[in-house]
Amino acid sequence: MNSTAANATNETTGTNEITLIEPYGGQLIDLRVAPEAHDELRAYANTLPSLQLSDRALCDLELLATGAFSPLDRFMGRADYARVLEEMRLADGRLFPIPVTLPVEHIDDLHYDRDLALRDAKNNLLAILTVEEIYTWDRALTAQLVFGTQDPAHPLVAEMSRWGKTNLSGKLQVLDLPRHHDFGDLRLTPAETRTRLAAIGRTNVVAFQTRNPLHRAHEELTKRAADSVDGTLLLHPVVGMTKPGDVDHFTRVRSYKALLNNYYAHDRSLLALLPLAMRLAGPREALWHALIRRNFGANYLIVGRDHAGPGNDSLGRPFYGAYDAQELAKQHSAELGVGVLTFSEMVYLPHENRYEEATLIPNGAQTASISGTQVRSDYLNRGRQLPDWFTRPEVADILSESYPPRHRQGVCLWFTGLSGAGKSTTAEVLTVLLLENGRQVTVLDGDVVRTHLSKGLGFSKEDRDINIRRIGFVAAELVRHGGIAVCAAVSPYIATRGRALPGRQGSLCRDLRRHAARCLRRSRCQGHVCQGAPRRDHRLHGHRRSLRSAGQPGDHARHGCLHARRERAADSHLSGCARVCARRCAVEGRA
Repeated sequence: MNSTAANATNETTGTNEITLIEPYGGQLIDLRVAPEAHDELRAYANTLPSLQLSDRALCDLELLATGAFSPLDRFMGRADYARVLEEMRLADGRLFPIPVTLPVEHIDDLHYDRDLALRDAKNNLLAILTVEEIYTWDRALTAQLVFGTQDPAHPLVAEMSRWGKTNLSGKLQVLDLPRHHDFGDLRLTPAETRTRLAAIGRTNVVAFQTRNPLHRAHEELTKRAADSVDGTLLLHPVVGMTKPGDVDHFTRVRSYKALLNNYYAHDRSLLALLPLAMRLAGPREALWHALIRRNFGANYLIVGRDHAGPGNDSLGRPFYGAYDAQELAKQHSAELGVGVLTFSEMVYLPHENRYEEATLIPNGAQTASISGTQVRSDYLNRGRQLPDWFTRPEVADILSESYPPRHRQGVCLWFTGLSGAGKSTTAEVLTVLLLENGRQVTVLDGDVVRTHLSKGLGFSKEDRDINIRRIGFVAAELVRHGGIAVCAAVSPYIATRGRALPGRQGSLCRDLRRHAARCLRRSRCQGHVCQGAPRRDHRLHGHRRSLRSAGQPGDHARHGCLHARRERAADSHLSGCARVCARRCAVEGRA
């Protein structure tokens, strides 16, 4: 741990004056326009061509505007971007490990010194960008240098394939921050957070980065970390973009509030929300998190095992080593001015009713722990209450409300295959069986959707993609509200299906697909030539064979969909597959 007193600045509130670490670079950047100029600039902005920002760019704009990314005062230009990739530094030499850029697709009449109005997805005006730099960037190079991989199993590597090929940079004049209607009292800017921390009255501030619910082990860890430096705990969860499949931020923040109100000392802790779009860049991201927390007033950061890691690669191996993030953060700790606090895994000692670091427990001592997978599979999915020794009752109740047992959760079953392959027949049988078992079901048949939602679309790849995205949007809303969506559509392109139904594919679909494969293998039915496809044995399965539809090449089959690849399966076999699907979805309540 390092001393940060030499880099301190005074924060004054009322009669208390304490010393917090100064922002990185010496002062907080503030890109918001002065109140007296707001109306005039807004009127001018409404005359400009508009650029609609992605969710990621909205998060970045908000943190740029309020100084969370200080000393960065704009989306990166070419020189900053290039040096950040190679050296984790801005062009002036200061540390900055993650590129923050504004990628765009083609914009008509784009040129230097052109002003653009930046807007959100609902067309709300946010800022004016004066274009000073226009440059192309290399996806493969960026992925390799920032994430250390080009494996599309990394969420950001996959996402980058959809980003524009050109980056824009220039002066920003922020008229309004992105709108948030949730937890307004907790959405504190760096300046507001510093004021709150100064009022608490301790020089040392320990920040805890989290994108998951807090359980007893985390509670113990954070309290020990703050006590170790006689500091204030800044519980600073990310509520922007995290890893697909993470617990939603509404549930997480409710649980954090319950913990802070009941189990943390109010004069030693502060909860504030960070609208960060994570990159899941492991070691680089840990260093970035430390820089950001310094701008919020923290001079220590708790860095855990596999900090900001995205999980495993396509071969099932972790993208980053368990302690890589800790090592890189420690390596630059002195230069950045943020101490790194590390702890080994915290485990529960049943006979002593307490938590302890695993490295401090003698050999042979009885311990207890519950993994994240077990939380979902053994408790939440089965409607069982999490034990008190693992999590506080208030947190357990909140998680149970947000994540009902599997048999009460929504699910999407997506059947895809050639025209006439049995998708609609299987979906029809499955729907009746699910209704018989008391579930609410909606069928989204590709042909029906084309009639009512996508009239006028043809059968080009672009039109097919539009139709599939519309089906996916409706299906996702049904699932989100606890219903079952049964989709049957010719959808040969993996990327389109992925965009239509983003998020984590559960084992339920894999298990059902495997059964469907066995069921239809027993049917021994042969297919016939259909829409230009060669004669072959078509089956409902998940093997990686190419699907061809309407003469266009499709992608390989992937998990998460049931692929109808045969023409004339007997109704009894389709019915058998549907019955197993229905039993798994409606009766067993497991995946």
